[in-house]
Amino acid sequence: MTEKGSMEKIIDESQQGSTLTLDQDKNNNRKLYIESYGCQMNFSDSEIVASILAKEGFNTTQLLEEADLVLVNTCSIREKAETTVRKRLEKFNAVKKINPGMKVGVLGCMAERLKSKFLEEEKIVDMVVGPDAYKDLPNLIQEIDEGRNAVNVILSKDETYGDIAPVRLNSNGVTAFVSITRGCDNMCTFCVVPFTRGRERSRNPQSILDEVKDLWEKGFKEITLLGQNVDSYLWYGGGLKKDFEKASEMQKATSVNFAKLLDMVATQQPKMRIRFSTSNPQDMTLDVIQTMAQHENICNYIHLPVQSGSNRILKAMNRLHTREEYFELIDNIRKIIPDCAISQDMIAGFPTETEEDHQDTLSLMEYVKYDFGFMFAYSERPGTLAARKLEDDIPEDTKKRRLREIIDLQQKHGLYRTQQHVGKVEEVLIEGTSKKSDTHWMGRNSQNTVVVFPKENYHVGEFVNVKINECTSATLIGEAVGYSKNN
Repeated sequence: MTEKGSMEKIIDESQQGSTLTLDQDKNNNRKLYIESYGCQMNFSDSEIVASILAKEGFNTTQLLEEADLVLVNTCSIREKAETTVRKRLEKFNAVKKINPGMKVGVLGCMAERLKSKFLEEEKIVDMVVGPDAYKDLPNLIQEIDEGRNAVNVILSKDETYGDIAPVRLNSNGVTAFVSITRGCDNMCTFCVVPFTRGRERSRNPQSILDEVKDLWEKGFKEITLLGQNVDSYLWYGGGLKKDFEKASEMQKATSVNFAKLLDMVATQQPKMRIRFSTSNPQDMTLDVIQTMAQHENICNYIHLPVQSGSNRILKAMNRLHTREEYFELIDNIRKIIPDCAISQDMIAGFPTETEEDHQDTLSLMEYVKYDFGFMFAYSERPGTLAARKLEDDIPEDTKKRRLREIIDLQQKHGLYRTQQHVGKVEEVLIEGTSKKSDTHWMGRNSQNTVVVFPKENYHVGEFVNVKINECTSATLIGEAVGYSKNN
């Protein structure tokens, strides 16, 4: 594990910087190069952007040097993420000197945070577009084509892009993201998301069901329902979640929460494997866990960020749950879904964190024994309440040491969890060739653990029963013993 994330968990390519391509339209004569960073939502947004621009005459390319338009979809969650983007802009600048007609745009959270200031700081940038303004891209591109810089970072109260069919970019043809909410209302003191993605609003459930149906008909076998906080999903006819109390009695009576949405998707597409991310402990309810238990096609895996094991630090973070309430939720998950995998996000070195607070985090991890996790040293983000009110007073060497202890414990627990699978036969959805061996397939089981096994005569997109023979702390290794009943 590095300081930017878990080295225990083999992270999907969707978690890393990636260029995106789609099927080419022979009538399009301009080249678009998109590079995306950060969370899964950014990659989902890039699919929306590519769909919008395909109708404006752009085909995507993997060759930066031939691009007419270069877009970088950015993340602001940590300083390192922003530093990475600025380094990429230096690369783009070098290419632009060779291809002076190339235009460069910055999308996403970093664009929303810095707004027009970005144009002053990075002279190469021609266009700055926030996450809620992608439908305005045709107008903005016209502006830069005419030699003017263009900015649109206005946050929306109702934009969900539910009316746009995303193109599946850089796709394995097996798994896909389906965005169900945008924004976040939780206002954790360390987090920029409420400021860069706005208030929380949910997408029409029928549009979600239609998208999942379309994916199934196109051969996809697994979807992940996406949101900054999926458990807060609430559809009552449109509008911000915070305005739900103002809704009519009829709207309230016919509203759809996340448990209902999950049940609807699982029921209407019983052969589609379903995941979701991300959950907030304060918003996850028992009916969601019970819905998971009722449907075989909903995976037994929950990403449940806790951030700290100390009640004092949780309060300082404005996490609206306690250590004890988190334990109660974990106990209920274990009771209702005994083989459910659970993963975490953890921050080391939050302002004022003491050694006792740190030990509380380690003891919480010992209680849960997470399957895997994403762990970070605290990074102060401008504009957040923590940056305004709390001094970043933990020395870097102390942050690194505490992070190292968290990582070491997670590696121990990761191995403990993978060892529980050895000797079992488990259903695996084949996603592609193993990164380490051309003769092996790679897929994931219901618990989201990576499984590697010899290819034999199996194919991508098939559900296969695999006997697990051995493991590392992140990967299960086995052999196929036949097709599963879901194939």
